Amino acid sequence: MTATEPAASDAIATDTSPQPAPGATPPRTPLAARAAAELVGTAALVAVVVGSGIQATQLTDDVALQLLANSTATVFGLGVLIALLGPVSGAHFNPAVTLAEWWTARRGGAGVNSRELAVYVPSQIVGAIAGAILADAMFGEPLVKWSAHDRSAGNLLLGEVVATAGLILLIFGLARTDRLRFAPVAVASYIGAAYWFTSSTSFANPAVTVGRAFTDTFAGIAPASVPAFVGMQIIGAAVGLALVAVIFMRGKTDAE
Repeated sequence: MTATEPAASDAIATDTSPQPAPGATPPRTPLAARAAAELVGTAALVAVVVGSGIQATQLTDDVALQLLANSTATVFGLGVLIALLGPVSGAHFNPAVTLAEWWTARRGGAGVNSRELAVYVPSQIVGAIAGAILADAMFGEPLVKWSAHDRSAGNLLLGEVVATAGLILLIFGLARTDRLRFAPVAVASYIGAAYWFTSSTSFANPAVTVGRAFTDTFAGIAPASVPAFVGMQIIGAAVGLALVAVIFMRGKTDAE
């Protein structure tokens, strides 16, 4: 350092460049990176669901044990994916969650904008299809074989409304109470429980529903059953948002 160079402490003291306020939201990850995270995360999630289902049916003929293996793998896989990719994209992996966030943002809350919605949802759907194909490839199944597993019964559709409403209530309830740090454990635990307490085994995800139509295995769903499932999931998301608005109603100040 020469005599004419300012000391580091002097440079800091005279630095007048704008500084972020304490606790301010950091710059957002580029949209391309977030889209990649949503695609890869959704693909990995579907690969876990489909792959563990195939593995379970190869190991046992007991349907209860098959579902237990499938749900257990999904719980661990989903928790890891949320913890890993949540800081990048929010770890939606689910058009219902993305649509709910978009609607919340339109109402003045935090969430994705229309451009982000238009990128997230296709990324999730492409990822889900890729994940199903990958799982089939790993287990030597036909890469694309439409599922013959009919899931059109009314009680199953009701199960999807309940499963999706509960998921949205959980995620946005955690956000309203500033406890999203618990999302990896809470969301994974909810999905694991909903495998068992809903009649539909809790798809609760339009992208995953589409992806699972591409595999004629334990986790598959017949293409003819997909539109009704997706419709019920969207209804469930709306019900979930309504429950969030009622249960986590924001109080008014004395001035208001």
